[in-house]
Amino acid sequence: MTDLVIRALTPSDADLFHSFQDAALVGRGAFGHRYATVADGGEYRPDWSWVALRENTVVARAAWWGGPDDTEPVVLNWFDFADGEAEAGAELLRRAPFDKEYELIAPAKWRDDPAVRAAVEARVAAATAAGMKPLVERYRYRWTPDCPLPERTGRLTFRPEPDDAVILDVLRRVHSATLDAHARKAIEGPGGLDAAAQEELDFFHWCPSPREWWRLAYTPDGEVAGIQVPAHNPSGPCVGFIGVVPEARGHGYGYDLLVECTRFLVEQGAEFVAGATDRGNVPMAAAFARAGYPITQEWVHLV
Repeated sequence: MTDLVIRALTPSDADLFHSFQDAALVGRGAFGHRYATVADGGEYRPDWSWVALRENTVVARAAWWGGPDDTEPVVLNWFDFADGEAEAGAELLRRAPFDKEYELIAPAKWRDDPAVRAAVEARVAAATAAGMKPLVERYRYRWTPDCPLPERTGRLTFRPEPDDAVILDVLRRVHSATLDAHARKAIEGPGGLDAAAQEELDFFHWCPSPREWWRLAYTPDGEVAGIQVPAHNPSGPCVGFIGVVPEARGHGYGYDLLVECTRFLVEQGAEFVAGATDRGNVPMAAAFARAGYPITQEWVHLV
């Protein structure tokens, strides 16, 4: 085989990204998203978009995404390669100067379709060959007006909390016994529980939605039960965070928090609400199901 040329795109040749034809069984292309640069009204930047060329033909490509105000990418969410070019894809990931999580988007129940499963497994294998490791699989949900709007249970009261220090304390309590793989990974890092809580708080502030939306939940005797954060991310309204403190678990309060979050966003005019939880977080998955959220995608996360 001829040598690979691996490089970032430039504003003048960003259309090279489209010269590669993929079946779009998985990834953003499978759900109607189109690669476009910010200059063309899209979400991607040429210097964060890389290609591997063999004899001037694109055989692998990857695009890292970040929000409008981000100075570095947040995540890798577009990665594919031609048949027989898995190593080119892996080499592209090795050489690109970004150490960011890979979010591989797949249809719900992707393992049931042999072609889709093969597409997922090929990308996971290439990313693993490049040095990444699978972290977790997550369900992605999308509530729409076609779904029932769950009724509030009335078991908890919700109040805004303007003090970030109080929010951080509740997040530490939630994460002290968390089932969330990303939080557990953060806790295992050098900053421990404090870093995991701060990472969550930083995400809340990163979202382009009002700080005043955040709510702590209280039991009838005035004790904190948890926190729920209705939010908008760059893609639209979402369940930013749901967390129950350890001493309040066992009562199904995650459902109450989710219902409050959903109804609040709908009352703000949301025409859909996105949500997510780890496949292994059985209580939260059950809450989403009970609240009428269908699973629309499954995401495989590698770090």
